[in-house]
Amino acid sequence: MGDLWGNSERPTLLPKLTDTYQDFSQREIKVFTQDYDNNSDRNGHVKMPVLLQGVQDDIRVLREQIANNKGGTISIQDLESALVKTEEGLQAKTEQVINQYNNQVRTLPNQEASRFDNNVVAIETTWDMRNQKSADPRKISAHILGRERMRQPQASRNNALLPKRQSVQMPGPTPGQQTKHMLTLRAVLDPQSNMNRQTLNANFGIQLPLINSKQTSKPAYSKPIIGSTIEPLAVLPKANRVDAQLAPPPITEEDARKGIMSLIERGLIPPAAQLTLDPSPVRNRIAPLHEPQVRHRPPQTEAVSLLSGVKLDPATMKHDASKMPAVPPHPKSASSSITETRTPSAKTRVTSSSLRQVKTPATLKTYEMPIQPLEAYYGPKNREPPPTTPASGDFKQLSHRFAIQNGRTRDSSSEFIAFKQHYCLTWGSIVTMIKHIEKMLTSYAVPVAFVNGDRLADLAMEFELERPPTEDDLLTVIINREDVEALIGRPGRRFKGPRGKDLAATRIQSSWRMFKDRSEYLEYRRRKWASGVIAISWIMHVKMSKVKVKLKVSREEHLENFRRRARKLAMSWDRIKQHRRTVIHIPSLGLSQDIRDSINEFGIRQNTQMARLCDIRDPNVDVIFVSPVPLSEETLQYYSKLLGLKSAVESGVVEDQCDMGEKYKIIVPEAIKSFPAHRMCLSTLLKYSPRTLKRIKHLIKGCDAYIVTGVPHKDDLSVADYLDVPILSPEPEVAHLYSTKSGCKRVFASAGVEVPPSEFDVYSIGQLHECLAQLVTENLTVKRWLFKLDDCYDGRGIGYCDIAEHLECYQWALKESRRYGEKWNKKWAQEAAYIKIHAEIADVLAKYARPVHEELYEDWSKFLDAFLSQGGVIEATPPSDSITSLTVDMLIEPTGRANVLCMGDQIHAETPFSCWGVSMPQSSVEPDVLNAVCKKVAEACKSRGIIGYLSVDFVTFIDSKTNDQKLWALDLSLHYSDSLAMFQLMSYVSNGKLDLSTHTFNVPPPPQVQKKRRRRLAGQDDEPPPNTSRYAVMSTRLLHTNLAVVHYSVFFQMCRAHGIGYDIKEKQGTVFTLLDSFNREHLGMLTIGDNLQGALATFARNMSVIHQEISAPNMQGETNFKLAITDIESILGTTVENAEDTEAE
Repeated sequence: MGDLWGNSERPTLLPKLTDTYQDFSQREIKVFTQDYDNNSDRNGHVKMPVLLQGVQDDIRVLREQIANNKGGTISIQDLESALVKTEEGLQAKTEQVINQYNNQVRTLPNQEASRFDNNVVAIETTWDMRNQKSADPRKISAHILGRERMRQPQASRNNALLPKRQSVQMPGPTPGQQTKHMLTLRAVLDPQSNMNRQTLNANFGIQLPLINSKQTSKPAYSKPIIGSTIEPLAVLPKANRVDAQLAPPPITEEDARKGIMSLIERGLIPPAAQLTLDPSPVRNRIAPLHEPQVRHRPPQTEAVSLLSGVKLDPATMKHDASKMPAVPPHPKSASSSITETRTPSAKTRVTSSSLRQVKTPATLKTYEMPIQPLEAYYGPKNREPPPTTPASGDFKQLSHRFAIQNGRTRDSSSEFIAFKQHYCLTWGSIVTMIKHIEKMLTSYAVPVAFVNGDRLADLAMEFELERPPTEDDLLTVIINREDVEALIGRPGRRFKGPRGKDLAATRIQSSWRMFKDRSEYLEYRRRKWASGVIAISWIMHVKMSKVKVKLKVSREEHLENFRRRARKLAMSWDRIKQHRRTVIHIPSLGLSQDIRDSINEFGIRQNTQMARLCDIRDPNVDVIFVSPVPLSEETLQYYSKLLGLKSAVESGVVEDQCDMGEKYKIIVPEAIKSFPAHRMCLSTLLKYSPRTLKRIKHLIKGCDAYIVTGVPHKDDLSVADYLDVPILSPEPEVAHLYSTKSGCKRVFASAGVEVPPSEFDVYSIGQLHECLAQLVTENLTVKRWLFKLDDCYDGRGIGYCDIAEHLECYQWALKESRRYGEKWNKKWAQEAAYIKIHAEIADVLAKYARPVHEELYEDWSKFLDAFLSQGGVIEATPPSDSITSLTVDMLIEPTGRANVLCMGDQIHAETPFSCWGVSMPQSSVEPDVLNAVCKKVAEACKSRGIIGYLSVDFVTFIDSKTNDQKLWALDLSLHYSDSLAMFQLMSYVSNGKLDLSTHTFNVPPPPQVQKKRRRRLAGQDDEPPPNTSRYAVMSTRLLHTNLAVVHYSVFFQMCRAHGIGYDIKEKQGTVFTLLDSFNREHLGMLTIGDNLQGALATFARNMSVIHQEISAPNMQGETNFKLAITDIESILGTTVENAEDTEAE
């Protein structure tokens, strides 16, 4: 080699090598100082292949120089030393580059500036993690300007510059190259990556040593080991499990770490122990209450702030800037005060890209961060920004936007060209979406709209194979959405487009066609509906007519069968009375529906006649009692014991009691549970109870039977027809007709009995005024006038007015009546007074008339409407201060024979027009007078086909003019009364009989006890005979709400403690009837004594004791005891006065 190269050329070659190395070093320094940015891509990464290529070129030049120096000689040693020196320098510089590359982080440049202004340069900040400070942007401005010049398109060799519009590809690496460089950088920065070693070798020529990971081989066991791999946990000792009183073992920290459930399962904590976690895992917080306009708004998944000069919202910008980290903005945005922030009211469209993750300040994109002025970062007083991590390449670095002006896309703008180049692979679907947007904006004549390219790309991918997008979907990609929506939502905006006139004409035509067709359709629907209503109404009318015909035929059959069975009953009545028979008692109140709805606890009101069971006193009578309410076992036992006293009452021995369960049956219809809220009468409920009817039919099979009902009802005929038994009552229509106030006036008029001055069948206001004026004129001594509804029941439909007190012409009319004297009864004498009274009567009624029951009728106007709607009676009250009402119960047998069963004086509690109780027998009227009047009434009823039980109400008083006792017939009730039922109980427990000739009730004398005969001394009288007459006070209307808190067993013990009971031997005392088995608020009571004063006093004392025992000062309850006691005391005063007068006479 020495001969080859020669020694003469050595001095000349070494300087060249030295110059070559120096030249290489200078170029290398250039690479890392001045041309660093020229050899970096868009992400700021140095292109290592360019640097190494320069070194290879230098070595090639060196080799060429050696080859061209053919004439000289080169020393091999010097050449080797030069190559070694070059290699060492290259290796040192390579390591320096790698270290500097790994220890520097650069923020991404904002490339939006190049889109808006070519003269604006993006400022990049380099953050040195080792020195924790950033480079001064003023010092690197020269480098930045040089780098921006390098980014511009280079001129060709002949220095001819290409036109700017002819360049299709933008300066910088393509998206594919960016992705490749990003993957390379990831592999270099991740030592654990499988591509790390290969990438360093391929790109940088660095050969890393191969380190084989040592894998620990698991020893192969020939035999598997079976058993637990953990130690057993501590459990509760056996001693504690046997004896729970022992102290539990302590719990170690290791056991406590297993959890509470583990301790409970192992028995260390008792299962019933109350555990308290301190602190509690559940913490209470106040739930936020959102405003109504924000409540249904979709959640904002990301804060979006775009760099578009569309709208300024300083409030939102300030709010967002306080939450986001400081990021250097673009210089253009710093110089401009126009920013855009999407308001929360703008509609957001949820896409696949927005649902990936909720963006935090660390993962937020640069163009999505809020815009802040440059002084916030470059001012001397502001603190330096925090270090950032290397930017990830898995998101878009550009925010592509472009404008659509007048319905056409500005495709020649740099923004659109960049957007098209970026999404070149999916451009087909994007073009289709752009066409949809252009069509929408053109149709609404929107002047300008800014489109977000990235969202448009996502929208295009979503709707590529689906249905066409809607307007709401297209609006989500528009940046100035609020302005566009305001234009689109403006009325008539769609007709401003190029085809506006055609669209308007089409709209007008379609609206007219729609109006015309809809009008015709609505008319068709109306006619169809009307025809349907007519058809349905006609069908219902036909069906109802058929049903009515069937019901009419059925009721006519029932009525005909009723008459047939009534005739048969009349023919065989004498035989039936002498033989064994069954009486079916149905205490039904067949009143009108309005009256039934106005009666509280209607079922209890029907059950006030439980004493009908006492008909078994006749040995030939068996009783089937249909109860309108369910009865408890306690109530059934009470009636069983009460009815079992028959033998004891007859013999006078208490122990001589018997079981009468075979003589009576109490049955409850099953329909009571099916109609709990319907106030049906008992006959209707029995009609809809087939099992009860079958049971009754089975019980009366083979024996004579008949029905004794309450107020007759048409359903009684249906029940009787099913059972095929007669009814001991008149026809329902006849009973209803003559039970009205006007009907009973006709009966009394035909009977010729004395009635109060009255007018009946009043149905109009004019007739009311005329009749009342005539009655007042004829009876000037009457102070109060009554107005009774025809369907009045138990005094519930009565009004009153004190006419004489409020007539201005009353005193003048009295003078006129005295002046005419006996001629006052003539019409011509009364004419002047009648005219004046008639003129004033309307005002007097309107001002001073009042209904008795204001809870049913609020005022006179409501009562007057009811009075005129159903008719009524005007009646005078007796002109006396002392008035006594009495009731007589009679039975008209099917043969026509009339019998007086009982009579008694009425006791009033709530109102003077309602009977609360009765004292028997009556002692107000002479027996002969009362019997004669009752006989006349019975004959009048019999002539009208009335049979069965009836009661007549009378009133008696002393006439002030003649001092004679007057007896007026007031009312007629064609049904079984409560007073008759209580009289049956009185007869049952006393074994007495009523003497109709004297109106006294006598009981058999007690059995005589054989005594030894003693010599009677002179002057001694015989012992007086025992008093066998009895008086009774009875009522079924006792009400006290406090009785509900006392059971019947406790109630009877309380009565026994206070001496309230019945003496079987003396036939005196008190007997109760239990009416309400569950609420126990209603009660019936019968008191029997040897004189009227004693019976009244005992009755009043019993009520007072019961009230005191079940009431407290702060819990008086609702009761009618006090009013009844007051009326009884007044009756006692009257009886005492009468007794004194009798003694005086």
